Amino acid sequence: MENHPYAVHYERLLPALISKVEEFRLYGYDSANVSTLWECLLKKKWKKTDEERTFARLVGDILSVKPGDYMNYTQVAAFKTPQWGAPLSDDELDALFDRPKDRE
Repeated sequence: MENHPYAVHYERLLPALISKVEEFRLYGYDSANVSTLWECLLKKKWKKTDEERTFARLVGDILSVKPGDYMNYTQVAAFKTPQWGAPLSDDELDALFDRPKDRE
């Protein structure tokens, strides 16, 4: 998403992104990270760009992201990963169902 119009502001927005991630972690969302939050903003909140959107509004957009919106984005993104529907190996099935390994 480096070609997104707001990507030029990334370095200046980094303190707000870090602050938001720290807030999520205070709420117990330990897996929150800056890169995923940035992707969430680019793909959801800033899907439609506005050339008149001020820098202050971009910061406000970051600080207004709710934990539920962020977690919803991460869950949907996880479902869309190509390995999600990959079949499990016998070893993975054994571990999942706590089956003995010496099947004959």
